[in-house]
Amino acid sequence: MPENVRTCPLCGSDRSQPFDQREIRGWFVTNRLCSNCGLVYQSPRMTEAELDAFYVDNYRLLQEGNVDPTDRNMAAQRLRVIALLNFVYSYVQTVSRHLDIGCSLGILLQDFQAAYHTQSYGIEPGESHRSQACKKGLKVFASLRELEQQETSRFDFISMSHVLEHLPDPVGYLIHLRKHLLQPHGWLLLEVPNLYAHDVFEIAHLVAYSPHTLRQTIEKAGFDIVCIEAHGRPRSNLLSLYITVLGHPVSGVSQTRNLIPEKRVAFKRWTGMLRRRIVERLFPNQAWLF
Repeated sequence: MPENVRTCPLCGSDRSQPFDQREIRGWFVTNRLCSNCGLVYQSPRMTEAELDAFYVDNYRLLQEGNVDPTDRNMAAQRLRVIALLNFVYSYVQTVSRHLDIGCSLGILLQDFQAAYHTQSYGIEPGESHRSQACKKGLKVFASLRELEQQETSRFDFISMSHVLEHLPDPVGYLIHLRKHLLQPHGWLLLEVPNLYAHDVFEIAHLVAYSPHTLRQTIEKAGFDIVCIEAHGRPRSNLLSLYITVLGHPVSGVSQTRNLIPEKRVAFKRWTGMLRRRIVERLFPNQAWLF
């Protein structure tokens, strides 16, 4: 059964207000706005046990209409990987051990392997996609727990593309990565949908990030941001659908770093989506490339 989220996943406040309610594929999804820091998060939501089962059995079927990889999904992944690799090239010269969390078919792992000659590891809960990745010779595990039971060496590059929004405790998860899996001078690459341009509200999206709240989440977890960018690659030349971040862990960090609340979140969401509708009408071929 769905459970109420009693405190904000970012700041821990118990004060929130309704932000968005809608029915999605027969599921009633409610998102709330933290009155303290401005984070938007889903509540009520599935329990962690229900989430684990959902990703194994139902996620791909619900989102893509098929548990097996589709041609459309593979094409979109390839284009996204090219965009992410181009983003990373400007900052990262060498990578020896790469972990991609939510690696799907392993396309990002393969391209990083070709570009940086890395040892490549992935995590993918979906059995069909994980099987496809393993057939390519990649080491892919069903969960972070399973990976940690078999691999003890740290990674110098960890990527999470469209994963953070699915996590019930994003700050805690990133802290765990920093403390136990990432080298002190390693890199963290994240990409999430942008609250101010993307549809963003989905059954499995537990948090909806703006550039501001994503920055606050990453910094609270103990990372310095090297670059953060809102953009539309690869789907749009005009809409800032996604937020991509590259960061470094900070050694000896305290979790008491100052949190800067975001104001006027509802207004920013409204104006951002209004701009999207205008751009879609005026420049349809540039607003959506596929």
